[in-house]
Amino acid sequence: MVVRKYLQGALVAMSALVFTGAQFAPHSDSTGPVLKAASNWLTGTANQADSVESKSKSSALAIATRKAIDALRSVVGPLSSPLALQDAVRSYFAFKTSHPDEVRNPYLYFVDYGLPSTAPRGYVFDMSSLEIVDGPFTVAHGRGSSTSKYGVPTLFSNSEGSEATSLGLYVTESTYPFRGNSGGRSYRSIGLRLVGVSEGYNDNAYARRVVAHGAPYVTDTKAGRSEGCPAMEQSRARRLLPKIANGGMVFLFAPDSNWLSSDPWLTAVAE
Repeated sequence: MVVRKYLQGALVAMSALVFTGAQFAPHSDSTGPVLKAASNWLTGTANQADSVESKSKSSALAIATRKAIDALRSVVGPLSSPLALQDAVRSYFAFKTSHPDEVRNPYLYFVDYGLPSTAPRGYVFDMSSLEIVDGPFTVAHGRGSSTSKYGVPTLFSNSEGSEATSLGLYVTESTYPFRGNSGGRSYRSIGLRLVGVSEGYNDNAYARRVVAHGAPYVTDTKAGRSEGCPAMEQSRARRLLPKIANGGMVFLFAPDSNWLSSDPWLTAVAE
């Protein structure tokens, strides 16, 4: 950044001047008014540089978010909240700005859990071309998140044994052969490991073995309940999960006021 480099150059020059002055004034007070003023100037200039850089990142984040929302809004169906897509996109770019080396794959799997499990509520976006890859489609939520088999989940947890959905942002790892049980019968599918990066809300997901996977209890018209996994149809999982693996992202949304007010990627400016 040009401003940052300019200020850094000024800092170096001023530091050299202060040091030289101190060397040739051996009997002067090392904390005298001149050196104090210089020190204050250096501190103020460094803070100004940090402020300029922070504002630049915030501006870039806002521009990227707005551009993506404008491109994707027309291809997304009715959502539970007008802010659902905005929160997903902003969280994606906030994390990518702070951790560019971890986001190696431009795909984002977004689920709106403010909608019932009988409604299509999942999407996969290509965040590079700003196009929809697939969706909307049905997605399961955790059985610990609702008391009825079908409906809108209202309870969310990051705790082991809760069998509930954990809201927030995830980074994808590798796919693997998944084995599950449904209706007393075992089945095989493809699974995708997830690492929760919304501290306090989904950072236990990996330990809980919350993954994205295909499941026979998810059809094109409704989704049964999982153990907290955002499961999708078997055929769709085989097609989509390899695309979003290894550095893609997942964002699970719900109009939950507690989470919305404190998820780190919704509330903090990217650093």
